[in-house]
Amino acid sequence: MSLSIRLVRAVFTFSVIFASYMVQLVLVKIFRRWRHDPDTNREESVMPPWLIRRQAGLDQKNAERLLAGMLKLRGVYIKLGQVLSIMGGFLPAAYTKELESLQDAVPPHPFGEIERVFIQSLEARPEAFFESIDREPVAAASLGQVHVAYMPDGRKVAVKVLYPGIRDIVRTDLRVVKLMIRVYKWFFPVQNIEVIHESLVDLLRRETDYIHEAECMRRMSANFADDDHMLFPEVIDEVTTRDVLTMTFMEGIKITRLHAIEAKGVDLRKLAERLVKSFYKQVFVDRFFHADPHPGNFLVQPVEDSDDARIVVLDFGAISEVRKDTVFGMVDVLRGFFEQNDQLVIEGIEAMGFYAEGGDRELLEQTVKTYLKKLLKLEARTPAALMSANSKELEALADPEVERRELRTLMRSVHYPDGWFYVERASVMMFWLAGQIAPDLDQVQVGFPYVLPLLSARLQSSRPSRPPDPGARPAASGG
Repeated sequence: MSLSIRLVRAVFTFSVIFASYMVQLVLVKIFRRWRHDPDTNREESVMPPWLIRRQAGLDQKNAERLLAGMLKLRGVYIKLGQVLSIMGGFLPAAYTKELESLQDAVPPHPFGEIERVFIQSLEARPEAFFESIDREPVAAASLGQVHVAYMPDGRKVAVKVLYPGIRDIVRTDLRVVKLMIRVYKWFFPVQNIEVIHESLVDLLRRETDYIHEAECMRRMSANFADDDHMLFPEVIDEVTTRDVLTMTFMEGIKITRLHAIEAKGVDLRKLAERLVKSFYKQVFVDRFFHADPHPGNFLVQPVEDSDDARIVVLDFGAISEVRKDTVFGMVDVLRGFFEQNDQLVIEGIEAMGFYAEGGDRELLEQTVKTYLKKLLKLEARTPAALMSANSKELEALADPEVERRELRTLMRSVHYPDGWFYVERASVMMFWLAGQIAPDLDQVQVGFPYVLPLLSARLQSSRPSRPPDPGARPAASGG
């Protein structure tokens, strides 16, 4: 498929989906009715049953369209679909069901194409480096695929090869993503939202450089050197280039094959706790974290004669660093939440860079306070609680409670900070991944010990110094 045809096909796929929802939006505006809810003392919309059925059918049809388009286009769209399937708690169920197949069923490229890339990159056929290599891949992903091979000394290795021409394909795909962001901004005018596109460009540049991935693998492995429950592959340097990454083969059960993991005697709650703790350590202690925590990137190795397990971490192209102001801003937000202190939450959001210059600060601060009050009323902060909530409860939680005329002003008052894309994306993906394993786990409580030292430091720095006691005797000096 030529790049121009690919561009047209991508635009057409998203345009059809967008147009179908615009028609539905028009029908909603025409046929919905408003009634007063005495419980909330607010007006709520009521839809006719046929329009609700039409919405469900439209979601299913568009989910199928999206999956078919992503499978044809591959590249960035496969990765986008994997992210959307993990964030399914905020999407219609039809999308989650359809896009889940992208976690495992990405169509592989023929071995001949993979072999040509290997030869171009290492100037020799695979047989020059391996005793043998399987022609069928053990895994196919959005940007490359993995083949099992054996070194001359008998070591089993995983050989990850970038798809031919993928960098040109990524550049074309990102043009469509840039267009989608512009369309999104028409409806939600968040300041600096273009940074999402810039972040994707940077992310995919790193994910298509296997030398960079090898360095990240070594660094993260070193960060967990004292934790024998977190396992990482080792790089085989002599068979690693920018387009080919060879590493030790890691055995394990895919982390979302929960029945298979339980059958081995593993305590799922303990497994989820270990996963969450590792993520909090990455963000708040190491400030170097896995920004693509989807199920395909984690394996589980049950520990014999125990309900414990080791977690194997894979795919290090999306590793990112956390800015200092982002970390301390998040700490202030958490501290403000637990202390029920509006001002601390606002200061944390400001530290992270969410206030847009020239925006309506008073309106934004009032909205933050409104959300904080709603969060404090939640009895549970678990994935199970969110998933069990009905649509009315979720809408009420997400409602900023501002007048319609103020909504665009509110959006223009929000600035999307540099670097937040990775933190937000990884945090949401990790929340839903750990939530699949242990839905009732309070992840904030589990990860809080990793925040506590930073919280203590913030408390010390914000505590006013004690004035000297005029009646105190001076300390004796040595000498």
